[in-house]
Amino acid sequence: ATEITCNIIDRPPENLSYPEHVEMMCDLMVLAFQCDVTRIITFMLGNAGSGRNYDFIGVSGGHHQISHHQSVQENFDKLTSIDIWEVEQLVYLLGKLDAVTEGTSTLLDNSAVFFSSEIEDGNSHAHVNLPVILAGSAGGTLPTGQHFEVTDKTPLAKLFVSVLNGLGVPGGSFGNSTGAP
Repeated sequence: ATEITCNIIDRPPENLSYPEHVEMMCDLMVLAFQCDVTRIITFMLGNAGSGRNYDFIGVSGGHHQISHHQSVQENFDKLTSIDIWEVEQLVYLLGKLDAVTEGTSTLLDNSAVFFSSEIEDGNSHAHVNLPVILAGSAGGTLPTGQHFEVTDKTPLAKLFVSVLNGLGVPGGSFGNSTGAP
């Protein structure tokens, strides 16, 4: 088992590659939870307008430009490669959270991790049919192992109400929600 150190450490190098930076941020998030420095973290790989180049996985060109795929198969293939890499980073984070024991459960069991995109399709700028993953069970308050396909225009904010309620934050609405789903 790795010994946890909750002392101040040296500042990480500034010249990390993007994959190294993302891995370090995932490690820091887990450490922050382990050391009880915070209970809430937000981390965004990049916004939809990011021109990030993914040469490190063999995808050249800016992500934003590629997302305006024009129904070109090469762009779909590039987007798939980028999506796979991004989900692999989620898997890394979830694995690190699941490896931390907290009593009879894990840090992942005691967390709620929301993963999504703010847009369904870059070509159409659609904000419906969003891919969403909610991992962890917030200490057993959120059901796991389920898949939902929401075909109506149910606001995503309803999911956030469920998460907030699971975390013990009372309230029946958030944003454009009308309560929990």
